[in-house]
Amino acid sequence: MNYKELFPIFENNEELVYLDTAATSQKPKSVLEAVWNYNVNHNANPNRGGYKLGIKSTNLFLEGKKKVADFINAQSGEIIFTKGTTESLNLLAYSYGLNELREGDEILVGISSHHSNLVPWQEVAKKLGCKLKYIDLKADGDLDLEDLSEKLNGNTKLVTISHGVNATGVIHPIKDLVSLVREKTEAKVILDAAQTISHIKIDVKELDIDFLVFSGHKMFGPMGIGGLYVRKEIIEKMKPFLFGGDMIEFVERKGSTYRTDFQKFEGGTQNVEGVVGLSAAIDFIEEIGLENIRSYEGEILNYAIEKLKDLEGVKLYCEEAPHKTPVIAFNIEGVHPHDVAQVLDLQNIAIRTGHHCTQPLMKYLEIPSCCRASFSIYNTFDDIDKLVEGLEKVNSYFR
Repeated sequence: MNYKELFPIFENNEELVYLDTAATSQKPKSVLEAVWNYNVNHNANPNRGGYKLGIKSTNLFLEGKKKVADFINAQSGEIIFTKGTTESLNLLAYSYGLNELREGDEILVGISSHHSNLVPWQEVAKKLGCKLKYIDLKADGDLDLEDLSEKLNGNTKLVTISHGVNATGVIHPIKDLVSLVREKTEAKVILDAAQTISHIKIDVKELDIDFLVFSGHKMFGPMGIGGLYVRKEIIEKMKPFLFGGDMIEFVERKGSTYRTDFQKFEGGTQNVEGVVGLSAAIDFIEEIGLENIRSYEGEILNYAIEKLKDLEGVKLYCEEAPHKTPVIAFNIEGVHPHDVAQVLDLQNIAIRTGHHCTQPLMKYLEIPSCCRASFSIYNTFDDIDKLVEGLEKVNSYFR
């Protein structure tokens, strides 16, 4: 099947070779239509009006919560809607970290983490006097579980890790990580699934994790909507941090009481059109099937790796990791990544360059920055051939 035909942006940009899905995915027609349909037929503020439109909007919002829960094998009451991964992690830092951690506690973070899963914990550690430790990587870019094992101890209270590394595409062995954490500590585990949720089946119960964060726009959904899974027994103990309408139980002149379920984190008007779009995105993924998506993307990735290996001056990073998302990190010897991207852009080929919001990882790899080509089901082998031709032009200009 030609998946590209399902994405209107390629009809309107016929020459576009979009290789930046790790930053944001393109949206299929079904998602765009779902958001349009909501706004022209059902728009109203949820959880407020008792009239038909208000009830419909509320129901669509709740149906979206159940759809997300089913998608990751959770319960609806364990899902909190946020603006995306960054907000989900900040919510955890404020509502869990600042209330549950204490001076001297240790937080373990993967050195490969995105800044959004690192900076909030730096702030928590700074405010509470906690110790922040980093989990190192093996030569292939995968997580070093021996290093993790050595750093786990009775003071470890939180382990937070990227499932898939946005800069390199390496998928970390989460089940093995969680098994080690459970064996040696009582620490909670956060999984950042922003880079994997549209590529791999995620089952929060099977993975035995406590928290999961993700963004809708990286899984064919709209921007500004994302989610946070919190294990049920933990969500009941966590305190809210956004105060206002909807999250309250009773408000008196001198004080208020708050809901104890997920709604204590969803104060104010919610992004229902985003939820509707996210629901449509999940439908889209399930109609194609995650196994089919993973298989097709794997073919594209392997084809690209073999092609780039043959190019003069190209240095690949972490391409030999045992499990990867469809991402290739690379540099061309003697050419600045931004110059590579500019030459490619002149040929309508979109890649990302820079430190990819993973500056500690870049330093760990001993590079200031790199190029990143990331793929999805709308990419074709022809797209890869055009990337290769574009990089050959880079070589002809600069080398």
